[in-house]
Amino acid sequence: MSTAVLTPPPASSGSFRELWLITIGHSLTHWYPATFYLLLPLIGKELGLSYSQIGLIMTCQYIAAAVANIPGGMVTDTVGRKGVLMAVSLFWVGFPYLLMGFTHSYLMLLACVSLVGFGNSIWHPTAIPTLGQRYPERKGYVLSLHGMGGNVGDACAPVVVGALLTVFTWREVVIMNVVPGLLTSAALLMFLGTLRLTPKRKAAGDHSGEPTQGFAAYLAGVKTLFANRSLVLLSVSSSFRSMTQSALLTFLPLYLANVMGYSSVWVGGCMFALQAAGFAASPVAGHLSDTMGRRSIMMSSMLATAVVILMMALAGGSVWFIVLVAVLGFFMYASRPVIQAWMLESTPRNLGGTSIGILFGAQAIGSAIGPLTGGMIADAFGLLSAFYFLAATIVVANCFIFFMPKDVLKHTS
Repeated sequence: MSTAVLTPPPASSGSFRELWLITIGHSLTHWYPATFYLLLPLIGKELGLSYSQIGLIMTCQYIAAAVANIPGGMVTDTVGRKGVLMAVSLFWVGFPYLLMGFTHSYLMLLACVSLVGFGNSIWHPTAIPTLGQRYPERKGYVLSLHGMGGNVGDACAPVVVGALLTVFTWREVVIMNVVPGLLTSAALLMFLGTLRLTPKRKAAGDHSGEPTQGFAAYLAGVKTLFANRSLVLLSVSSSFRSMTQSALLTFLPLYLANVMGYSSVWVGGCMFALQAAGFAASPVAGHLSDTMGRRSIMMSSMLATAVVILMMALAGGSVWFIVLVAVLGFFMYASRPVIQAWMLESTPRNLGGTSIGILFGAQAIGSAIGPLTGGMIADAFGLLSAFYFLAATIVVANCFIFFMPKDVLKHTS
């Protein structure tokens, strides 16, 4: 089977349309999980679940994502229809939440969130390499805009859903919630349905080519990936970072609702503050990483995250806990686009989807471990003790970044 080297098409007015449409799609892939985090206290109360059982719900979602991310990257690197893949992914993320509105079974709930994990495994290996190849000189900045879409979904969903829950039941909310995803999936098919990564042998503006490379050549390239030191270190570090993030998003609403006594509206407002701060941090970190280097930004943001989480644990139920939530969001989400850009620069360009799939697979493993472990700690020692566990995980994540090779350069060709 013939091989083809990927060449990024030049940025044009059309590519800006693609950037923003992909960013909107990304916001919805985060909207649905962010909605679910706010619903967890209500679902747990209705079904009589322990903290460990609530943690297991999110663990199942991330286990499914861990299993599916590498195959998702393989599909991305060998199938040409990037717009179709993104539309399918978004539908697959949103539709299981509709099914949750009709179930009263804990096991069915676990099955639905597992389907969400499979859907998410296609989005990032498709969208991130596509944007990175279209804007090779500004990977960090462009991926930060894509990341901001995720932050918008994460930030707006708790506010909107918190307000809806004052009028509707959580089951009615998840049914209504499927509409934005369906509309955006249709838009992705309409405007990006023919989007492909263009082989070098074709004209730069021709998006109608065959898959980007032969499968035999793809398999030969994959064998070299797992010997890539940068890929391993970034993946393991990101796994611990995701452990922190997933457990925080699971237990912060529970702490605010069950310990501090906040209503759904106020819980949604606090989660908005966490994500809004991340929205502001993402483009700043992306731009600075393009100019100052990935390592310094990554280490600074992770170290600050550990300090803020530790301060939250010490603040307990005081008003400072809420203030620190917003500060935490600024530093915790700053590193996300930097990791993605660094991964693309550290691995072969024609294996970008698989590299991102491995990265997100590792993140999913960490995300699966975090909620269940945090739930077990909370059941044994109290909910506040879970925050000490989170501070420790982000410190470990930073240690792996310290060992990243210093001679990794940005690849713009």
